[in-house]
Amino acid sequence: MDIAGLLTSAGINIAICVVLLSLYSILRKQPSNASVYFTRKLVPEPVKWSDPFCLERFVPSASWIMRAWQATDEEILAAGGVDAVVFMRIVVFSIRVFIIAAMICILLVLPVNYYGQDMQHKQIHAESLEVFTIGNVKEGSKWFWTHCLALYVISCSACVLLYFEYESITKMRLAHITGSPPSPSHFTVLVRGIPWSQDHSYSESVEKFFSTYYPASYVSHQMVYRAGTVDKLMKDAEKMYRVLKTVEPQCREISMPCCLCGGTTHSFKVLNNEAESVKSKISDDGLQPAQREKERPAAFVFFRTRYAAVVAAQVLQSSNPMLWVTQLAPEPRDVYWSNLSIPYKQIWLRKIATLLGAIVFMFVFLVPVTFVQGLTQLDQLSHTFPFLKGILRQQLSVFSSVRDIPTQLAKAVPTQATFFTTYVLSSGWASLSFEVIQLFALLRNVFRKFILRIKEESSNCALSFPYHTEIPRLLLFGLLGFTCSVMAPLILPFLLVYFFLAFLVYRNQILHVYVSKYESGGQFWPIVHNTTIFSLVLTQIIALGVFGIKRSPVASGFTIPLIFFTLLFNEYCRQRFSPVFKRSPAQVLIEMDRQDEQCGRVEEIYDQLRSAYCQFPLIARDLSTSQDLSTAGNTWQNKDQGSSQDPESLKPGNQLVKLNE
Repeated sequence: MDIAGLLTSAGINIAICVVLLSLYSILRKQPSNASVYFTRKLVPEPVKWSDPFCLERFVPSASWIMRAWQATDEEILAAGGVDAVVFMRIVVFSIRVFIIAAMICILLVLPVNYYGQDMQHKQIHAESLEVFTIGNVKEGSKWFWTHCLALYVISCSACVLLYFEYESITKMRLAHITGSPPSPSHFTVLVRGIPWSQDHSYSESVEKFFSTYYPASYVSHQMVYRAGTVDKLMKDAEKMYRVLKTVEPQCREISMPCCLCGGTTHSFKVLNNEAESVKSKISDDGLQPAQREKERPAAFVFFRTRYAAVVAAQVLQSSNPMLWVTQLAPEPRDVYWSNLSIPYKQIWLRKIATLLGAIVFMFVFLVPVTFVQGLTQLDQLSHTFPFLKGILRQQLSVFSSVRDIPTQLAKAVPTQATFFTTYVLSSGWASLSFEVIQLFALLRNVFRKFILRIKEESSNCALSFPYHTEIPRLLLFGLLGFTCSVMAPLILPFLLVYFFLAFLVYRNQILHVYVSKYESGGQFWPIVHNTTIFSLVLTQIIALGVFGIKRSPVASGFTIPLIFFTLLFNEYCRQRFSPVFKRSPAQVLIEMDRQDEQCGRVEEIYDQLRSAYCQFPLIARDLSTSQDLSTAGNTWQNKDQGSSQDPESLKPGNQLVKLNE
């Protein structure tokens, strides 16, 4: 591809982006699209909706760009939480480091690449893109010091920026932990691998073990039960209850026959009364034999303080590491109960099977990727397309010898610079344009309001930010930017446009569209840091291979220390900052526990523990109105009668076993 072709491709993608962004600026002004583009309803729309034929609604404007640009980190924090702020720090870091890379590579490296050979140059628009890569520099050239210098500047700048970002995000995470309200997961430990005993049930074994070894901090526990048909029916009933609850105010005075049983709408109240009567009968029965059959070797154990829970989660509980395995409990809404029934000894086998499946999928996926990559080289296509033997023989040659990997990468990366540049144009710019326009949500809204004629807004239209797809996308473009910065600097301007557009689009989406459903406190930043370090080291290894091919011993000699310096920097950051993202500091936890005692929140926290981690929420919701956790930790009292009962007799599992029978 020549410069004219690259500019044509860039012009087409720019036109697509302008059209889609202009269309978005019009669609967001329409009142019927408020549920698509203003899900959060955080910022009021400045357009007056009183006139449905207002001309301003159909004129593209850049007001949303100015709003996204002027938004502060405090507004992002209030709208999307710490995760949203940390995500935007990834974009800001990329902009900063690639501005530095673009300045030095465009001004210093690009002229050296262009004039690297003694050749007759064409007009600039007719020049091939390979002329602007490091492959155009002749072997043994004395100008490779410019590439080595640019590599040093980019690597050092990236390390310095990473350090300050890591330090800032660590402080932000500590502030988030300190200021977060009490959560049941802070006081709960998940215990797996409970040993089987013929004399005791799993529940009795848990109570005996933790009462013996944690007498001062152990409060109570909640067993995991094998779910049956009744559990599924209860979950379906809860979903139906949520649906009926939304329509109950509209049809409270209407008595219509039921299509299934011939009853009226008030028959649901009769069902509730029957459930209450069954529950009252069950609470008086002893169901220990049946309960033992339903118990699984896993439990949630509750502690008095956060510090005690963290200590119990991190300490090896038994001389056999496969028994009494503890870890901090996940959030109650993150618990997948069927997975907790899996024996702990099978988990590592399942992990190995998953890893092997991923490896097999990766090698199967190499075949279409290799085919598409071969299509980008027309000279190889004429020889390899009939049976694809040449292409496959060449992927295999890369992994034939470990010591040849840098050489193979050094040969492949400069020749594939055209493909990577067009990928940034097509996949990068276009993906952001479709992200801001929310095509799927827009079509769904049109179908609901103009075809189904449903004018009420959907209760589940709010979406959470897709961190699982957008973070890898940013890291991928960062990898392309680092590896091609010295080899093919022409990619950097297009990459900067992508990151600037991402800065505006993502801030707009966080402020107006996405709703935070989960908060990790920026726990994914170490992954971002490690991936960036991997990109830097890979860039340095490729540069080392290129310098070796081009017979530049001076540049090769100066590149080797840079690799070790980058690895040492990564190790320092791992020791300095990474532990905060894996474990909470004891100092912070103890101070938070003392604040709870001073504010009198201890009893309220104890009351929430059992109902939070209940496998059967319908029964737990009813039980929560008639029982609570005592301050002693092992005794639950009935609020109506004031009588002391056995904690096991009040477990939701007892009621479930009776219902199953």
